[in-house]
Formats: sequence, C-alpha cells, structure tokens
Amino acid sequence: MSDTSMTSRTQQRIAEVLAGRGGGIRSMLVFAGPAVIASIAYMDPGNYATNIQAGSGYGFSLLWVVLMANLIAMLFQALSAKLGIVTGRNLAEICADQFSRPVVIVLWLVSEIAAMATDLAEFLGGALGLALLFNLPLLAGMGVTAIVTYVILLVEGRGFRPMELVITAFVAIIGLCYLAELFIAPIDWAAAGTGLVVPRIPDAAALTITVGIIGATVMPHAIFLHSGLTQHRAVARNDADRRKLVRFSNVEVVLALGVAGMINMAMVMMAAAAFHAGHSEVAEIETAYHSLTPLLGGFAAAVFLVSLISSGISSSVVGTMAGQMIMQGFVRFTIPIWLRRLVTMIPAFVVVALGVDATRALVMSQVVLSIALPVPMVALVIFTNRRDLMGDFANGPAVRVLAVIGAGAVLLLNAVLIAQVVGVPIPFLA
Repeated sequence: MSDTSMTSRTQQRIAEVLAGRGGGIRSMLVFAGPAVIASIAYMDPGNYATNIQAGSGYGFSLLWVVLMANLIAMLFQALSAKLGIVTGRNLAEICADQFSRPVVIVLWLVSEIAAMATDLAEFLGGALGLALLFNLPLLAGMGVTAIVTYVILLVEGRGFRPMELVITAFVAIIGLCYLAELFIAPIDWAAAGTGLVVPRIPDAAALTITVGIIGATVMPHAIFLHSGLTQHRAVARNDADRRKLVRFSNVEVVLALGVAGMINMAMVMMAAAAFHAGHSEVAEIETAYHSLTPLLGGFAAAVFLVSLISSGISSSVVGTMAGQMIMQGFVRFTIPIWLRRLVTMIPAFVVVALGVDATRALVMSQVVLSIALPVPMVALVIFTNRRDLMGDFANGPAVRVLAVIGAGAVLLLNAVLIAQVVGVPIPFLA
C-alpha cells in the first residue's frame, strides 16, 4: 500500500478540519474513502451466489441473516479502522509484533488461504459476468478480468484518492443496478419486512446458506485491509485529533456498510420475487441470468450482469490490495503487484480447468472464508481491548460485550457447519 496518499491540498484540508477550522459535509468528505473501499468486499460475487440461493430457495425468510451479518460487519470494520488510526499500524503488523513466530506463520497462512478464496469468488464472478454478457468463453472472460483489474491496480501507485474514486464509482454502479431491479421485480414488501425482523432457519440446507452469507458479508481480508487504509491516511498530532478521526471513521463505516447491506438485501429480494414461487431450484448465477429474461425482461437480466461485472472487477482489485497488505504485515515481505495478481488468479483458472461449476465454487469459497474469519475477528477483539496498545481508545464495556457476542455468533455458526459437514446430527435442524 502506498504511504504517499494524497495531494498537498487534501492534506492541508485534513489538517484544517482537525485544527477546528472547518466543518460540515464537505469537511467530512476529505476523510471519506477507507470504508468505501472496504465496503466493496461486502458486495462481491460471493454475495451474489449466496443471496440468489437464499432468495430463490427460501424467499424472504433469510433477510434477517443479511441484516445481522451487516451489523456485525459494521462493528468489526469500525474497530479495524480505529486500530489503524490510534496505533498507526495495521492488524497484520500488530499480530506479527505481538504473537510468537510460529503463531504468526500459522495466522499468515490461514489469512493467505482466505485471501485466495476471496479472490477466487471475485475473479470468477467478474469473468462469469463478462462471459454471459458478451457471449464469450469463460476463459476469455477471465483473461479480460485479469487485464482490467491489473490496470486499475496501477492507479494505486498514484495515491489513495484516485483509487477511492474508482471504487466509489463501482459502488455507485452496483447500487443503481439493484435500485433498478427493485422497481422491476414484484417485491412482496410485507413478507420482506417479516423476513428482516423474524429470525428463523428453515432446514439444514438453509444453515449452509446462512454461514455462506456470513462468510460473504463479514470478510477476513476487509478487516485486515481497513486498518491499513486508515493507519497513514491522516496525521494525528494528539488524542483529540485521533478522537475526531475515529468519529469521522465511524460515520463513514455506518453509511458505506449501510449501503452495502441494502444492496445485499436487494439481491435477496430480487431473487425471492423472481424465482421463489415456481423457480426455487434456481441456485446458480448463470441460471439466474437466463431465467431473468423470460421472467422480468432482458433489461433486468442485463442490469444484473452489469452489476456482477462491476462487483467482480472492483472486489478483485480490493482483494489483491488486501492480500499484499497481509503478506507485508505478517512476514515483512512484499512482491510486485503483477506477481500478486498472478498468484491469486491461479486457483480460479484451476477451478475452471477442472470443470467445477462456477457458482458452486463461489458458495464454497464463502464457507472457507467463514471458517477463516475468526482469525482477524479474535485478534481484533484482543488488541482493541488492550489499554497498553489503545490507551484511552480501548473498547469500553458495551463495545467489548458486543464484539465478543459478534465473534461468538460467527464461531458458533462455524462449529455447527463443521458438524454438519462431517455428518454429526444437529438436533434443532432434524
């Protein structure tokens, strides 16, 4: 990640606001960016796969899972941003400093596997969208995605702001696409409201999708990345400056992840409205695309693919940035961005070469992410609770309890999923 982040004009504006010589929305905008970049991880193609399955198979009944996952994500992204602002270091660097070398190696390997699983979902999603929209072979779509993501990654060398603007444009495209879908699809708003506030898991298959939604929503690499995006972004002279930066960051997290959460809910609602009654077997992105044309029209199908391509390209860029930061933080080693891009693409090409169904690969990658998620979550809870690291910014009692509950809920769901996979009967899902 580049430490030379912004123009002198932007840096001067930040200094003025921190010194109390500015206010209002325009002043807040100079601090905006890190949460927007992190939020793209919450709209990646893995979300498309799990949300289509949730909506087509179970209607609106799993919307509460999306809401719960989004609230947990807000909490942990806010903690990650705070860690970077207060300590001036990112989560991976602090792990490397605080844990023994063997533990650091294990954490790094687990995090690298999670980063590769992330990029598998993102890269495949973008390639799949291009292949369907332009009637290309999947391998050709993968080639185009590789080139486009690499070109966008070169923008990072020009500092934070250009990359933030590029990612913000992609978020806007995805949001507008799903706003259009909500006007096209015949949404049962009463049923959607019930599904949002009444928790229930209908059966064992719904549990797998539930864990997939958690894995697709609360992302390990996004938790690592956010602390790195805030660690050098603004120079805090004292705790008063840090307090302002944390406050601005918290507002941005709520807004950016609120938008991401609404987009995820819109995905589920669109799938529920289009497929659940009469087409509940729709569980794949390709099938969803081909089914949308006769059900909702060609425009709805095209909009769906445009949003998928935007999601795949932008989230793949962010995933590569996060992978680079994880490697650099844990093992103090960095590689050229083109090599990093190449390494993280290999699993996707292997999956396609082996003939594995793309959507199935997307869903399973989210399960892998959910299993890896406790590593950054637990580490983040430990570090942000420590006064020797955080000083007066250490978590208060309420935040500490909420963080433990959030991490505990994810760990419990992971344990249930593992039991289900190995064949251990789960009484309440019988």
